[in-house]
Amino acid sequence: MTLENLQTMSYTTTGDVSTITLLQDQSDMRMVKELTQVCDHLEDENDCKAVVFRGSNGNFNKGINFAEFRANGPMDIHGFNKWEKMCARIERLPKITISALEGEVIGGGFQLALVTDFRIAHPDASFQLPEVKLGFLPGMSVFRLAKYIGLGRAKKLILQSEVINAQQAYNLGVVDVISDVIDNAISAAIMRFQPINPITIQLARRLLNESFHDSFEDAIGHFLAAQHRAISQNTFSKTIDKQNIHRVDQ
Repeated sequence: MTLENLQTMSYTTTGDVSTITLLQDQSDMRMVKELTQVCDHLEDENDCKAVVFRGSNGNFNKGINFAEFRANGPMDIHGFNKWEKMCARIERLPKITISALEGEVIGGGFQLALVTDFRIAHPDASFQLPEVKLGFLPGMSVFRLAKYIGLGRAKKLILQSEVINAQQAYNLGVVDVISDVIDNAISAAIMRFQPINPITIQLARRLLNESFHDSFEDAIGHFLAAQHRAISQNTFSKTIDKQNIHRVDQ
């Protein structure tokens, strides 16, 4: 698979890190299509360990451009369905995902940040989910946000469409780090996850997400199946062997 003529983003890989830079302030159907294509490439052909999402022109993403979101007909649920499928793909990538959030992080941009594993905010970043006051719903942030910050706080941000700054977002647990040197913060964030094992990252993330609705009886079954897959991989055996050699040397 080759990726050619990307118009809404750039996609580069250096070493174990791929970077997706959004080249326009708002999301449209072309961006959804191109992000889906990039996810295909990341899953099937790119063995990088981490993926970084960035914005451009001083902003991460200011939400959906409805003039383009359903270009071939009246607004319906089709575009939203495509968007949510794309977000789920990013959330389930067998990579560590990091979003670098600068400027305005609004609506769909906020939603996109929530599906990444780690969020870095510039001190000047601002966050808002304005959709409810515009007469529609802020995507599956109605599902994800409360998991990060609690139901009461999520209600306030979604129902009141409150604008919060980077420090408030950090205090709430929306972002993990505030830094005015984004490149350094990205490098430090990637180091936090080292060594990165894609299979166990994917399994642990899935079990964590399921923990909010599964009973313990269901969860233990899912855990044992996931654990069997984890310990059956070569990486696990090599890690144990290295630890045993280290103990013998001591």
